[in-house]
Amino acid sequence: MKPALLTLSFFLFALITNLPLAFSSQVVEQVLDTNGKPIFPGGKYYILPAIFGAAGGGVRLGKTGNSKCPVTVLQDYSEVINGLPVKFSIPGISPGIIFTGTPLDIAFEKKPNCAESSKWLVVIDDFPREWVGIGGFEDHPGKQILHGTFHIQKYGFGYKLVFCPKNTAPPGLCFDIGRYNDEKGRRLILITDDNDPFQVVFVDADDTGLSSVV
Repeated sequence: MKPALLTLSFFLFALITNLPLAFSSQVVEQVLDTNGKPIFPGGKYYILPAIFGAAGGGVRLGKTGNSKCPVTVLQDYSEVINGLPVKFSIPGISPGIIFTGTPLDIAFEKKPNCAESSKWLVVIDDFPREWVGIGGFEDHPGKQILHGTFHIQKYGFGYKLVFCPKNTAPPGLCFDIGRYNDEKGRRLILITDDNDPFQVVFVDADDTGLSSVV
């Protein structure tokens, strides 16, 4: 493991020097699902690639490292798998309206019994990139947790997710969420520095007959 302070300092430096501000020249608008309806806090949605086919399927949970609990957010390789539905919430506000740029918490509708919670967070360890998981400190022993919120922004054929850490300089700095294929054939959801964010759409989980996977 890298020393905690050095790892966090290097992480923030790398992000600040390699990625643009997430909100520059962004037009604020209400976020819509694939039916053209506004998404709302408390609703259940699948997060799927904006382009169907080789881009793969929806997001789900899996085990990585030495974890015996599925607390890592992954993307399924199969385009016919929706993954697990998520719920969005606006910290401190209920119900609220979700616009592009609205600070959000994201959580899977259900959590594994072995996890503290199903809420998304960003984990820092000796993996080459900072990745998205769920739960709390107890679910990621020996690792750092980077606190912040997720935002949705228009991008490409749909949207992209960005992560906005707390207490950064300058304030409001946010970073794209992308994908990474590891050596064990898993596709992790993580912070990316290669200007290739994960293009996504949101599918109403109550209005689809497609399959899901745990």
